[in-house]
Amino acid sequence: MNESVIQPEVRATPSHRLIGTLGLIALLSGLLVVSVFEFTRPYIEKNHRVALERAVFEVIPGAVARREFVLTERGVEPAAPGIAGIVFHAGYDAAGGLRGVAAVAAGRGYADVIRVLYGYDPDCACIVGMKVLESKETPGLGDKIITDARFRANFERLDARLNAAGDGLANAIVTVRQGNRHEAWEIDGISGATISSVAIGRMLNAGAHDLLPRLRPHLDAIRNVE
Repeated sequence: MNESVIQPEVRATPSHRLIGTLGLIALLSGLLVVSVFEFTRPYIEKNHRVALERAVFEVIPGAVARREFVLTERGVEPAAPGIAGIVFHAGYDAAGGLRGVAAVAAGRGYADVIRVLYGYDPDCACIVGMKVLESKETPGLGDKIITDARFRANFERLDARLNAAGDGLANAIVTVRQGNRHEAWEIDGISGATISSVAIGRMLNAGAHDLLPRLRPHLDAIRNVE
């Protein structure tokens, strides 16, 4: 004789419970992400600060000490919380002589924003170093702005003289096609990484144009810092 098996009734979970559970999971996940971000932020900021400080000595040849300043409407002031303006670093040699200044410039590259630190020597009125601080350019192509020694050589003595009026660069800093550099203010570009190398020229030109004319009247102030 066949006996029928009675299956227990399966009740569907109410939709509001599912939504509530998913909402709770999303809330806990969000809190976890925020907590991790807040915990690691001081360490990330410290690492960025240390990397920037090291880069100053890379882009200002001969500098062994540095001081951070802010260029404001009032002039040059030591960097401090709450002071707004253009931040720059002054590099000094072992005897206390000013070897140059360094400042951050940024601009859009191929993949994302590129941030660089460039060094400027007021004695030669030229850019004497460039260090990429942040870049997400394509490995093997755009990242040649970091790895290509020939490209980096552009910034050993790149002309950044001011015009006769002192209110801008005498010649705009531009990137030209690889092998077509003829002027001291031109950057010899990178074949296959045109957008990235052109971006470097644009950001250096904009950064130098904004900082150097305003900085020139205050050079003695940073030369004589004790």
